[in-house]
Amino acid sequence: MKIGFIGCGNMARAIMGGLIEKKVFTPDEIIASDANEASLEGAKAKYNINVTTDNKQTAKDSQVVVLSVKPQHYEAVIAEIKDIITEDKLIITIAPGKTLSWLEGKFGKRVKIVRTMPNTPALVGEGMTGVCCNENVSKEDMAYALKIISSFGKAEIVSENIMDAVVAVSGSSPAYVFMLIEALADGAVNAGMARNAAYKFAAQAVLGSAKMVLETGKHPGELKDMVCSPGGTTIAAVEVLEDNRFRASIMKAMDACVEICKKL
Repeated sequence: MKIGFIGCGNMARAIMGGLIEKKVFTPDEIIASDANEASLEGAKAKYNINVTTDNKQTAKDSQVVVLSVKPQHYEAVIAEIKDIITEDKLIITIAPGKTLSWLEGKFGKRVKIVRTMPNTPALVGEGMTGVCCNENVSKEDMAYALKIISSFGKAEIVSENIMDAVVAVSGSSPAYVFMLIEALADGAVNAGMARNAAYKFAAQAVLGSAKMVLETGKHPGELKDMVCSPGGTTIAAVEVLEDNRFRASIMKAMDACVEICKKL
């Protein structure tokens, strides 16, 4: 096997799907371990990968090891596999709050670590992932890691000191956007639109708006102004959002997210 996943939850399966679809790895080159046998069987049925409940076996059989368990399980998992991890293996982490220095300390030896923060849109091939690494990772290693990570969306190398900001603006933000879509749909339903249509209109509006930011290169404020005709419907709605501290509440939510990251 070439790549192993310790933890077989939603994010791990999203990554697997991208790797297979983009032909970075074939199913027989992927192994996953998890205490939850139902998760393993689901991944095996969907992707035809190798599965085991033995984390040590996954670490032993893999050149790249993705630690895809929840942050609270990292210490126990690293303690379990650290004697198997050799200097030539590449470790990829996806947990918020677990710094490179913390990870190195838990392994207690020289090890190549690429720290990442992906998000759930990886499930549909539109993930956004922040990436940094320790000094043991070569340029070739990083290029290989980026090839893996880019299989399920976009990846950007960042300095580690802004990784908590990456969590807030990208890792956790799909939840904020889903809440926005839900609120838009509820408002449309209140105005008489059928529920299914309301979700479709709201979601497509968010998708299209995001695409305009990415593809036009225009400032979001400029794009907002383009919609706000003098004395029109949109500027009236914007006024209500400003009165209710729409932007400030989002920024405060991100501040709370960052603070939790620092405590993990």
